[in-house]
Amino acid sequence: MAPRTVPEGSPLSLDRIVHGPLRLGIVAALATAERRTFTELRDALGATDGNLNASLLKLEQAGYVAASKNVAGRVSVTEYQLTRAGQKALAAYLAQLEGIIAPARRQLR
Repeated sequence: MAPRTVPEGSPLSLDRIVHGPLRLGIVAALATAERRTFTELRDALGATDGNLNASLLKLEQAGYVAASKNVAGRVSVTEYQLTRAGQKALAAYLAQLEGIIAPARRQLR
């Protein structure tokens, strides 16, 4: 049996990297600021260190997020920013999501 192609605009074609709840929160938070520290993201999203680290790693591997480490006094601070690819991925995700929910929104009014 041949694999099915997913129709354009189907919820099944949403970017699975962005679509995870924590990853979506990360890219949305980074879209509103030039940079955010690990601690800022953790506190804003209510994530555990381990879950946030795993999600950031997945976003970095996809090229959506870039990390930089700096030293402030004796403390190492990791900052994250949304890459151009991450900005495009978030914009495409939001446009596709709007296309999916707009018909339902109109029906529910």
